[in-house]
Amino acid sequence: MIRITELRLPISHAPEALEEAILKRLNIQAKDLIRVDVFKRSYDARKNVALAFIYTVDLSVKDEEKLLKQFANDIHIRPSPDTSYRFVANASQVKNPSFERPVIIGFGPCGIFAALVLAQMGFKPIVLERGKPVRERTQDTWGLWRKNILNPESNVQFGEGGAGTFSDGKLWSQIKDPKFYGRKVITEFIKAGAPEEIRYVAKPHIGTFRLVGVVERMRQEIIELGGEIRFSQKVVGFDIRNDRITGVKIEGHPDLPATHVVLALGHSARDTFETLHAAGVYMEAKPFSVGFRIEHPQSLIDKARLGPHAGNELIGAADYKLVHHAKNGRAVYSFCMCPGGTVVAATSEPNRVVTNGMSQYSRNERNANAGIVVGITPEDYPGGPLAGIEFQRALESKAYELGGSTYEAPGQLVGDFLAGKASTDFGSVMPSYKPGVHLTDLADALPAYAIEAIREAIPAFEKQIKGFSMKDAVLTGIETRTSSPLRITRGANFQSLNVKGLYPAGEGAGYAGGILSAGVDGIKVAEAVALDYLSQ
Repeated sequence: MIRITELRLPISHAPEALEEAILKRLNIQAKDLIRVDVFKRSYDARKNVALAFIYTVDLSVKDEEKLLKQFANDIHIRPSPDTSYRFVANASQVKNPSFERPVIIGFGPCGIFAALVLAQMGFKPIVLERGKPVRERTQDTWGLWRKNILNPESNVQFGEGGAGTFSDGKLWSQIKDPKFYGRKVITEFIKAGAPEEIRYVAKPHIGTFRLVGVVERMRQEIIELGGEIRFSQKVVGFDIRNDRITGVKIEGHPDLPATHVVLALGHSARDTFETLHAAGVYMEAKPFSVGFRIEHPQSLIDKARLGPHAGNELIGAADYKLVHHAKNGRAVYSFCMCPGGTVVAATSEPNRVVTNGMSQYSRNERNANAGIVVGITPEDYPGGPLAGIEFQRALESKAYELGGSTYEAPGQLVGDFLAGKASTDFGSVMPSYKPGVHLTDLADALPAYAIEAIREAIPAFEKQIKGFSMKDAVLTGIETRTSSPLRITRGANFQSLNVKGLYPAGEGAGYAGGILSAGVDGIKVAEAVALDYLSQ
């Protein structure tokens, strides 16, 4: 096939215009064009007056070789790369037919794809998930949002689908992906019921409620292929002998023998991190970020980003990505921007407040929200691999107190935050966070260096998005779970540096950030597990 990049068409182009543009670009007749697949469609919001869709297409034509030679010097016409996925092994190839089945701890995006690929290769994995199936988990999550009741084992962080279920369902990443594992992730999501458009739009998303059904169908495929998903089974210990994993201990259940264990824990499995550290598994502190959620009217963001095209249904709600390097050396950036979404309660521990952002597929809520976060490093929280967890907990506990100790979140209007005074009344922007927002002064919610950096960044962001520093915009605290505060370090074989058979994976282990990259890492780890079985 042939790939053409940088094909530009007006936003409101007719359906046949794409084929016409291809024929004109290649100077061929319609009879010579066999097939067209859209690989990617994006738009450039920096030129909002002449906004256009930008296409990358893969196509089959008659006499491809001749055509490629004709355009040999054109960087935008090249052979299409092979993006198909090929399994690296099959369980039937394992020499020992009675091998211990692989065990996966955690059933978020990383655990789902590790289990799915292992199941597709015939290895019949066993998944241990401390939380509940996704629909039951959704009810527990609403319990916190509507009734201020937290279930520590079933919430935004724990349960089928992981933290990504209660997010925007974003499916893009900046990871290097030379083997196109991301296409495997996208293909499986579509097969499980996600919209076909996520295959080609530049920033695909599924949305929270759609993800529920997608996750359930992926679970069913794993089961049909011989895998097991065991819910409400919390791992509380590890059997390690002669520097090799031999089994896991499960609260209220018999020990489970295992020689291959995938740690797809997610970034909030703090008690499991502590258990692994106590067992001597090597890990190290890593940088992460902390900050607030900021809410603006979505219409303001649309107008600033899209100009006269604001509100165009073909484009949808506008997003943004912002970075500012403050004078004190701190980087401030937008994180997990959710167009037309809501700010959600995301704590997993009692008497702590954590925020996150979420959107539905329609992205039609009144407000836009994003994390405005400040990068920190282990130098800011010295004390070893677990020190970052204690740093997070201290901030989350303080946020709980500032919010009135009811799971309401502390909040402040942007104008008051910049002026250094407490807020007493909301203005034109009403916050979306449930159970509710308690207005206060957020100056004490973060370290002084973070407050200083954010106060400098917001007016700087105004230069990129007019209205960003509007006085009535709302800051809600606190955002601490941007990524794992530690890394369970692994080698080139994807195994722990000092425990053979233990495979740290995904966001919790420090090797992913977001649904797509976590899914990709799950596939890579599944392949490593399968190849290790074959080598024995």
